[in-house]
Amino acid sequence: DHAQSVRWYRAAAEQGLALAQCNLGKCYGQGEGVEQDHAQAVRWYRAAAEQGDAQAQFNLAVAYAKGEGVDHDQVQAARWFRAAAEQGHTSAQYDLGQWCRHGRGVEQDHAQSMRWFRAAAEQGHAGAQCSLGGCYKVGRGVQQDHVQAARWYRAAADQGHVTAQFNLGDFYEEGKGVQQDHAQAARWYRAAAEQGHAEAQRHLGVCYIKGAGVQQDHAQAV
Repeated sequence: DHAQSVRWYRAAAEQGLALAQCNLGKCYGQGEGVEQDHAQAVRWYRAAAEQGDAQAQFNLAVAYAKGEGVDHDQVQAARWFRAAAEQGHTSAQYDLGQWCRHGRGVEQDHAQSMRWFRAAAEQGHAGAQCSLGGCYKVGRGVQQDHVQAARWYRAAADQGHVTAQFNLGDFYEEGKGVQQDHAQAARWYRAAAEQGHAEAQRHLGVCYIKGAGVQQDHAQAV
């Protein structure tokens, strides 16, 4: 009963309970038990965020990033991503890493981007693990290291991250950071291909044409 949920969240939120304020904001944001109202969502996220609630800080950052219920403001988004990231919020750490990488709301800083990707990656965030692998692959914010790149791609790939699966397949095909292994390349291309990754589908087709890591099969290639 979402309406009852909203009733009790509101009762607690109006007494200043940050968790209730954050949850009430979520109800408004998703239109659960109450008419969807992004401005009200932001109001309650802000109340909780200013009390230090990391999830509310992250949600407020997303609102600023999207311009939902508040004017689009990259600087404010970065501010609240950082507040949540510094409390260990993994998604905020990953997003802050992306914003530092691209210079959104903050000065572009690849070293800081690496720092936040690593913080989230070490907590198991698949997107951050893939991004960290990418940094090691090209030497962005860190010395190029294909072994480390392969390590982080594998961590993300094992969680089903489609881009990491494709990149790990490419590393096995080329022998970058791992011993060249066409069977492993085909395995990871297939994992990504089955999730709809077009380039992985193309590479898997080529594997079947050549018989690289799989039995040659032109029908499968097609």
